[in-house]
Amino acid sequence: MNPLIEMKNISLRFGGNQALSDVSINLYPGEVVGLLGHNGAGKSTLIKVLSGAYKSDSGQIFVEGSEVKINNPQDSQRHGIETIYQSLALADNLDAVANVFLGREKINGVVLDEDTMEIEARKVLDRLRVKIPSLRVPVSNMSGGQRQTVAIARAVYFKAKVLIMDEPTAALGPEETQKVGELIKALKAEGVGIFLISHDLHDVADLSDRLTVMKNGRVVGTVNTKDVSEDEVLGMIIAGTTPKHLANK
Repeated sequence: MNPLIEMKNISLRFGGNQALSDVSINLYPGEVVGLLGHNGAGKSTLIKVLSGAYKSDSGQIFVEGSEVKINNPQDSQRHGIETIYQSLALADNLDAVANVFLGREKINGVVLDEDTMEIEARKVLDRLRVKIPSLRVPVSNMSGGQRQTVAIARAVYFKAKVLIMDEPTAALGPEETQKVGELIKALKAEGVGIFLISHDLHDVADLSDRLTVMKNGRVVGTVNTKDVSEDEVLGMIIAGTTPKHLANK
């Protein structure tokens, strides 16, 4: 099976700062890969290369085995890669329907096809088994978990093969964090590959099949979640070394 995504030897410099150095990572269908590391480790920079926000200085990106060029966010979306940033990039003054179709609205003649967009938005939310009482209230009036759901629904509706989730449970309470975790598991069951970035090691360990730890713009190592303890992962984050029993795997 080809990986959904393979990034090989990605490097990126900002002036005198080497943000990424020969970073390689991959992701398979129906897999969750957790990206871990301190602030400044390179996690967000790496996903911004994949999402088209940054262009790497060198390296290759493959989607389902074929090399692709990602120069902007539109390129990324065309290859089935959708990104949910911590800020969610939602328009607070618009309702859920408008946010699901933001920038990719359905048109009937010369006017917005509001009825079709509402029906389609409700379908995708039902598919995710999420209940939002009204899709026509501004998202600014919704809870953090409901807002996160709208952002996920947008990605799912546009047939994301790969979902990049940057701190998806930040600022959420325990109940809403659990619901987002259930959404991630549902997407995984549908074959969607997910890169999960979080500072919450416990949540990442619960949801991820593999963990990739970064430090100072480099990959320390990638390990199967079941093969390591949380203390060993913390050691990778802090010391920047792979546990001895996995070093040669």
